[in-house]
Amino acid sequence: MTRLERKRPGRATRSREAAVVGGAPAQTDGRSRAPDGLDALLEGWIFHLAFERRLSPRTVSAYRSDVAGHLDFLRQCGLRRIEEATPDLLRESLARLHDLGSAPRSRQRARSSWRGFYRWLCEQRVITTDPSADLEGPSAPRRLPRSLSEAEVEALLSAAGGAAPRDRRDRALLEVAYGAGLRVSELVGLRPEQINLHEQWVRVVGKGSKERLLPLGAPALSALRAWLEGPRAAVLGRRRDPGVLFLNARGGALTRVGFWKILRRRAQQAGLCAGVHPHLLRHSFATHLLRGGASLRVVQEMLGHRDLSTTEIYTAVDREFLSRMHREYHPRG
Repeated sequence: MTRLERKRPGRATRSREAAVVGGAPAQTDGRSRAPDGLDALLEGWIFHLAFERRLSPRTVSAYRSDVAGHLDFLRQCGLRRIEEATPDLLRESLARLHDLGSAPRSRQRARSSWRGFYRWLCEQRVITTDPSADLEGPSAPRRLPRSLSEAEVEALLSAAGGAAPRDRRDRALLEVAYGAGLRVSELVGLRPEQINLHEQWVRVVGKGSKERLLPLGAPALSALRAWLEGPRAAVLGRRRDPGVLFLNARGGALTRVGFWKILRRRAQQAGLCAGVHPHLLRHSFATHLLRGGASLRVVQEMLGHRDLSTTEIYTAVDREFLSRMHREYHPRG
């Protein structure tokens, strides 16, 4: 008895599983047919996803649909045993989705579903070679990150220009977030000892516990001093210090959600359009640096990107700016 046969659920269990994850695979040709060995393998994988990996019903249903359609294609090619699936057949199956008008992101998801299915079959020793191992997916168009204009950033910062402790905290938050291009987790996790006001830098612990030193400009330094020299202690009161730089209204550590609410409130006060989110300040930081003449490698280091290709998307944003300037000012633009 194989490992797959030992783990295969009984008829009653499969019926319950089908009800949870959306029932039997959808037919692409509109005709009913008797279940075959391919269906049994699909049911086993779906059971694994739903009850062993405990994926959400919606996710499992999407995976089921992707693999069921692929198996139908294999049947149309005359295949009845999964061991007969080859890399060429998988590429044909992916090309068929393109011919049917499937969007690149949908084809990427289908490829991911197929690879998960075939990896599981290898783990169960149903097949000895994974035909999806080298299956290349379509490259989905990369969305250019939106960024605020410099005037919009100034309006946002000015919205937190009051003298109350909350205003001082919000101004320091926004100045550091934009002035150093920090991720939200890096921002709310900052500790006072990571700031050096005299030498004008901040030590950031990013992904993978990788540290980087970032310079702080005069506006950020001024806002930090205004927050640290009085208001922070007033907000903390007699409570135990949580050890982080930025506090919430109750003297506890500010959370990611807390910062998002602060940003949303200040954006509304500044009259900015909807859709202002924490990562937008980081996008704006990178775009404005490149627009000002900074090299891509410098921006990569300041953002803490491991791969330069992650940073290169910002050059497309900058090219849009250059194209607009060319059209506006060049006599033959």
